[in-house]
Amino acid sequence: MSDVHTAQAATRSVPPLSDGARAGILKVDPLAGQLSAGARFSKASRWRLWVPPAITFVVVGMLWQVIALANPYVIPTIGDIWASLAGDPDMYWSNMLVTLQEVVIGAAAGILIGFAIAVVMAEFEIMERAVMPLFVVIMVTPIVAIAPALVVAFGFGMTPKYIVTALVVFFPMLVNALAGLRDVDPRTMDVMRTLHASRWEIFRDLRLPGCMPFVFAGLRVALPLAIVGAAVAEFVAAGQQAGLGSLVTISAAQANLPVVWASIVLLCLMGVGLVAVLALVRKKVLWWSEGNVVAR
Repeated sequence: MSDVHTAQAATRSVPPLSDGARAGILKVDPLAGQLSAGARFSKASRWRLWVPPAITFVVVGMLWQVIALANPYVIPTIGDIWASLAGDPDMYWSNMLVTLQEVVIGAAAGILIGFAIAVVMAEFEIMERAVMPLFVVIMVTPIVAIAPALVVAFGFGMTPKYIVTALVVFFPMLVNALAGLRDVDPRTMDVMRTLHASRWEIFRDLRLPGCMPFVFAGLRVALPLAIVGAAVAEFVAAGQQAGLGSLVTISAAQANLPVVWASIVLLCLMGVGLVAVLALVRKKVLWWSEGNVVAR
């Protein structure tokens, strides 16, 4: 009995918790649970992000090896491709720099020209009716047929390759930028006109910020196409025999399959790298945009 009385006395001696302390306890526990659940969800999201593509690449690599071992004169094994890359890295590096130069210069020219013409069309609709049919005709013309004519017109240097790359990226940028420049809130446009805003002010404060998601959607299509355009230009445009596309052509003529596929792998990695850089830039520039705009 003495022990019971002692415990009761100790319990009575403990001061009651204040309302603020109770509130603090009630606030801390749910927050800790939410943080723990959020951490678990974030970890699970990271797993779901990279595990499925990793499994896909492993399966594709295994299938590739099986087919390559059964058909050695059709495709090389992954080991042969890697041995070719490691055996002469300077050759691949120098040719990759040439192709990257064509992509950067040609794509930059096509993107800037496409955006500038889209701005003019958005401001003056008569310009779209006048020149858009011409651009459609140019875009449906096979680029392989245009490249030799460009060599005749501009010589055997790098200029024809720049033009071919620019033509490939021009139309996606033009169409997406034009759609974005015209996709403005009509009520906001009415307010700005009521305030007597100039064309420049409407473009700077309304059209340009609103078209940025469309522009990045166009870039997401145009940059991989720039790799394709540069490679095609090196395939068909005579002159300087440099670049990964030229390396593919020469190696295929010599039946050197490891070099052919090693060059193709580098072209793929170049495209993936450009898309990854674009995604990072988009995240920084369009931090206010939650959704993704589908390229048209």
